[in-house]
Parts: sequence; structure tokens; C-alpha cells
Amino acid sequence: MSANAATAASGGFQEAMQKFGRFLSGMVLPNIGAFIAWGLLTALFIPTGWLPNEYLAQVGGPMSKWLIPLLLGYSGGAAVYGHRGGVLGAIATSGVIAGADIPMFLGAMIMGPLGGFVIKKFDAFIEDKIPTGFEMLVNNFSAGIIGGILSVLAFVAVGPVVLAANGVLRAGVEGIVGVGLLPLASIIIEPAKILFLNNAINHGVLSPLGIQQAEEFGKSMFFLLEANPGPGLGILLAYWFFGKGAAKESTPGAIIIHFLGGIHEIYFPYVLMKPVLLLAVIAGGMAGVFTLNLLGGGLIAPSSPGSILAVLAMTPKGAFLANIADVIVSTCVSCAVASVFVKASAEEGAEELEKAQAEMKSMKNRGKVVPQPQIVGSELRTIVYACDAGMGSSALGAASLRKKLKKAGVEGITVANFAIGNIPKDAQIVVTHEKLAERAREDAPQAEHILVSNFTQNDVFEQIMARLQGGAVQTAEASLLELKDVKLGLKSVSKEEAIRSAGEALVAAGCVDHDYVEGMLRREEDISTYVGKGIAIPHGENAVKESIHRSGIVVQQYPEGVKFGKDTAHIIVGIAGKDNDHLSILAGIASTMDECSDEELEELYTTDDPEKLYSMFVTT
Repeated sequence: MSANAATAASGGFQEAMQKFGRFLSGMVLPNIGAFIAWGLLTALFIPTGWLPNEYLAQVGGPMSKWLIPLLLGYSGGAAVYGHRGGVLGAIATSGVIAGADIPMFLGAMIMGPLGGFVIKKFDAFIEDKIPTGFEMLVNNFSAGIIGGILSVLAFVAVGPVVLAANGVLRAGVEGIVGVGLLPLASIIIEPAKILFLNNAINHGVLSPLGIQQAEEFGKSMFFLLEANPGPGLGILLAYWFFGKGAAKESTPGAIIIHFLGGIHEIYFPYVLMKPVLLLAVIAGGMAGVFTLNLLGGGLIAPSSPGSILAVLAMTPKGAFLANIADVIVSTCVSCAVASVFVKASAEEGAEELEKAQAEMKSMKNRGKVVPQPQIVGSELRTIVYACDAGMGSSALGAASLRKKLKKAGVEGITVANFAIGNIPKDAQIVVTHEKLAERAREDAPQAEHILVSNFTQNDVFEQIMARLQGGAVQTAEASLLELKDVKLGLKSVSKEEAIRSAGEALVAAGCVDHDYVEGMLRREEDISTYVGKGIAIPHGENAVKESIHRSGIVVQQYPEGVKFGKDTAHIIVGIAGKDNDHLSILAGIASTMDECSDEELEELYTTDDPEKLYSMFVTT
């Protein structure tokens, strides 16, 4: 292999490991709180804890056995395929939990992403092959059937494999000890701990050996090989000094739990998110064992939990210096090695940090009126249908639009369905029901929103095709608004009076019957038609569609405003849309609003020139 090829291969391996570490981080970091809760309960209430309580100690058992593995499994599946992948990941993880008698964190990290991957591939395979109306049925039953199969697979295959790995590690430790190369035991002990096999290694191998040695010599180093808090403390300090984001911010609490509480499991996720840090804990462990052997340290009995306080409590006279030196040396070596990798990855991850900060800013802006970008056809890549559950009606709408786009030969646009609350941040257009408009805008302020009264019978396809064929969706045509229907300088009234006034103006314009006015008031009772930026767009409910003679709009200005709950509208735009024309009208008005600056809108609130308002709502 040439030097260039070797360099490329090395770089590719490094990049792959970084991606792998980031993926593990996405599984572990969201669940750090569960690890801390488990650590606190364990440190406090187990028989060797600070406040031994047999009754309360029962709370921690289900956390390590079921809760944390299921959270890891869900997070792993969700990282691959959203909420649906998370559900499959949790179902699959339940099988591996049932098939083992040790905490199955490692098994969860295998089955969670696998569950998400399998259901993602299945959905891609059946996309556009489901008869209309059967989407929800197929989605639910496919998740149940595939999840059941994966849980059985985990029970009979993955669980036994993890248990077998535990046996291999145990045999390896016994072999190294047998040939007198004690520092090298850290090569097996430290990775075994990270895979949550620490209790099996400590109580199954090291403690029995240590008890035999302590009976003969009054102390044993075996009790400190796994219980030494130094390597883990070094990892946490490295994150605290050089880490970024959540990993850095969560370390102070983790240090307390680990070093004083003795719950070493708290630092394992920090290594799993950057597997290269195994080198740091191995180096720290070996340095500590070497120091311990050199100075003649050891404990008189097992240290459980493995906190510094418990270590000191089990230290015999004459061994305090050696044991303290063991912890200090292992901490320093582990921290020094880990700092190199943590600092490097933090610098490499600056772009990811900026993205995360941008996302946090977006989340803080939820609920505010955010200008929606006008997307031209060549930029359109992601369309989302959103409803309450993200399944039934939105799945039907998304499937219908996908089929229409495919039939029209349109490629490169992803059409998906999600529940409101889980709309992806890269969604460019969100299609949702009129009654869900406010919630959808709060969840996806970055997107342009198309409102429909029926997820399948609408003109969304026509609007999208208009984009793709070279233009944004047109605003209301001039024939929909006449200059005489623009009224200025009206005195403030109640919301109901303002809506009734707009409705009567539509009646006078020959657009609707009087029944439509009552339908406008009833719609307002269901959901506010205030859309932000000082504008409200009252329109009738579906039940009064038959009252519409032709599409049209009227514009009424209230300089002092009309109260819509906590909001104030200065411009009331009454609309009536024949068939589904109101959807295009709403989209056009929303687009017009986005093109106006706040200063321009404020001028329109008080202008005495009807031409200015007229020109805002028609195309030239």
C-alpha cells in the first residue's frame, strides 16, 4: 500500500470513528439524567451506601434493568428514523433485556439502532405501494410485527452473545493475573467496565481472588483494580476542562456521583461517545496498578461502592500513601491522555456546536411570528404533512401528494408525515389543517405553511407544481379585491363586531350569503384567525361553503386595533374561497406579509391612502 493510500485509509478510519462516537453520543447524552438518578439512588440506599435502606433500594433495580436500557434503545432507534424508529428500538431492546441477568446497556446500544434501521428500510420498500386509506393500518401492524420479530431475535441471539463476552473477559483477567502481569489486567478490566460488566468483573473475579489474598496478607491489590475511581475521574475532568456543550455541562454532577458516590457507571457514557478514550482509561488503570504494586498498597476488603471515601475506609494502616497515590496517578494519566482527544474533537466539532446553538435559538423563537422564506422551485426539497398523531390524515395526504408528484415525473422532493411536535427542522413547506395552524407554526417557524381543510382533497399539488414551473404561489388576483372594498380609519370595536363587519362587506360585494357571516364567527370560536404582524384573516367554516357564490376578499383597517385575545389586529382581511380557492388566498396573503418589513406594515396600519393597502393584496 502506498503512503497516500495508507494516509487516506487512516483518515477514513478516523472519520468513521468520529461519526460512530457522535452517534453514540446522540444515544447517551439525552439520557444522562437517568444515569444520575440511578447513581444517586444506588449510592444512597444500597446496603453499603450512605443511607442504607433495603426498602428504598428497590427503586434503583428497575432503572438499571429496564428503564435505562429502554431509553437507550429508544434514543438509538430515533437517531436512525425518528419517533417510529425509536419505538421499534425500544421494542427490540425489551428482548435483549429479558434474555440476560445483567444490565443490558450494551445490548440496548445494539438493538436500538438496529430496530430503527430495519423499520426505515421497510418503510422505504413499501413507499407508494400501500393502497390509499390503508396507510395507518399498515404502519401500525408493520411496527408491531417487525418489533416482535426483533425482540425475539434479541432474546435468543444478542443477549447470549453479550453474556458470552462477559465470560471471555473474566477468563482473560484470570489468565493475566495467573502469569503475574497485573498492570496488563487493565487492558481487559477497563474496557469491560465501560461495557457495563464492571460488577461481573469485580464480584465474579477480583473480589474472590482478593479475599483469598487478604486472609493471608491482611490486604490485597485485587480489591482496587476495578474499584479505583481514578481512571473515570480523569475522563470526567478532561471533559470539564476541554469539552463542549452538554458533555461539559453535565460533568460536575457526574464527578460528585462518581468520585464521592462511588457509582462508576456514571462516566461510562462519556467514554462510549468517544471510543478512543478507552486508551485513556487503560493508561490510567495501568499506571495506577503499577503505582499500587510499587508502593505496596491494597485494601482489607472490597470497596463497595467504589468511592474515594469507601476506598479510604477499607485501607489498612500503612497503605494510605500507596492507595492515595494510586488514585492520583491514575487520575492524572487518564486525564492527560483523554484531554488530547477531547480537546481535538471539541475543536473539530465547532461546526456541530454552532448548528446546535442555532437550533436552540430557533427553539427560543417558537411562538413568535417568524418571517417565512419564499422557496423557489429549484430549492424545494422537503415537504411535511403534519397532524396531531402524525399518522392517519397526514399519512394519507403525504401519500397522495407523493403519488401525484411521481406521476408528474417530479423527483428529488421528500414528502413525509409527522406529528405536530416532531416536525423536522429542515422542513421547508408544512401542510396542515387550518385548525392546527397555530401549533404547526410554533413547531416549525422556519417553514412556509400551507393550510388545508381536507388533507386529500385540496390544491397543494397545484401549488407545488406552480413553484416548480418557475414561480411562487401567486397572491390573490386583482379580481378578488376591488378598491371600493378597502375601508380605512375604522373605529376600534370588539373582535366579533370586526368579523361581522368584514362578513357583511363580503355579502355586499356579492361573494357570500348572510349564512357565511355566522360561519365566520363560529370558526373564530374554534381557533383564532389572527395570523401575526397585526393581521387577522377571518373566514367561514366548512359547513357554510355552500353560502359562497364566488371567491373574494375585503380589507378593513383599524388604526387603534382590534383585540384578538392577547394580540391586536390593525388589518382585518375577510376572505371567501369558492371550492378550495381560500387555500391559495391564504398562502398568497402569508407570502405578502413575509415580504413586508415591520416598518412597512406599521405604515399600513395608519395610512389614509387606500391604494397602498389595495396594492399589498393584489398582484400587478
